[in-house]
Amino acid sequence: MFEHNAKDKIYENEDGTFFIGLVRKKTYATYEEAEERTIQMWEVYKDCYKETMAIPFVAGRKAEHEKFAGAEDTYTIEALMHDGKALQSATSHFFGSSFPSAFGIQYSDKNNELHEVYETSWGLSTRIIGALIMVHGDDSGLVIPPRIAPVQTMIIPIAQHKEGVLDKANELVDTLKAAGYKVKIDDSDKAPGWKFSGQEILGIPTRIEIGPKDIENNQAVIVRRDTREKIVVSLDELTTKLAEVLETMQNDMFERAKAFLDSHINEATTMDEMNEKFNENLGFIKAMWCGDEACEDEIKAQTGGATSRCIPEEEEHLSDVCVCCGKPAKHMVYWGKAY
Repeated sequence: MFEHNAKDKIYENEDGTFFIGLVRKKTYATYEEAEERTIQMWEVYKDCYKETMAIPFVAGRKAEHEKFAGAEDTYTIEALMHDGKALQSATSHFFGSSFPSAFGIQYSDKNNELHEVYETSWGLSTRIIGALIMVHGDDSGLVIPPRIAPVQTMIIPIAQHKEGVLDKANELVDTLKAAGYKVKIDDSDKAPGWKFSGQEILGIPTRIEIGPKDIENNQAVIVRRDTREKIVVSLDELTTKLAEVLETMQNDMFERAKAFLDSHINEATTMDEMNEKFNENLGFIKAMWCGDEACEDEIKAQTGGATSRCIPEEEEHLSDVCVCCGKPAKHMVYWGKAY
């Protein structure tokens, strides 16, 4: 969980679930304060996606006609789903004074003089859940990054009908909870394979298997949800090793998603090349643009739906001219087909 202040964070409920829908509008006394806050919240959302949800993205400003209506600037992060489509994942809007002025909103300073105010609006919503599913999920179910998982490990006793197995499994629950882990036990009468499948469907990052032979050898088996790797660990080292496994899994999930994103970013300097790249490998295409909305409409028509996703902070110089019309280019843009 990242922290910004009491109002600007992902909240964890008492049951271990997370509240991640957050949209706020605020007003400020100065243009500079409002602009700074807009960018600050954009950085908060970028941090959330990368560090908490293990989701890579491209980020930048929206093109003029893609901005929130009436905004001076809209900053966005754009994630890439398994099917190669982009998802606008979070936005931060700088409204300037246009909306407050339209409604006659002002503030009174210490001298009792009225001044105009400046407004921001920023938020991410439940679409973030869709991103989590589509970036990390597989054919067996969810795969939840450890830092956001409401349950980090599921203890599954093997041959639990045998003497001492359930007692030892419950002892591990108490030990792990005392160490700060979010842990549950599946002590139902279902077969182990059924329990494994249930844990995988839910996307719980790890499970810990323990049976009579494990107890005899003072060990347990940690199984990663993402790779299904089995790691035999001493019970004396379980609390330490589980932390290492969860941290490694978190990092691996981001790097795996980042590799997918990087492999689905291409460049184009002509419309023929852009169409060819989209047909070969759906994802993002970097291309120069003149800034004319008519060109974007033409690109969308020719490619079957690609639109400008964002203008990155650091624009590469791929060509001197627009990919569509051949006029002098103003920006390098990430183009993609989106939901």
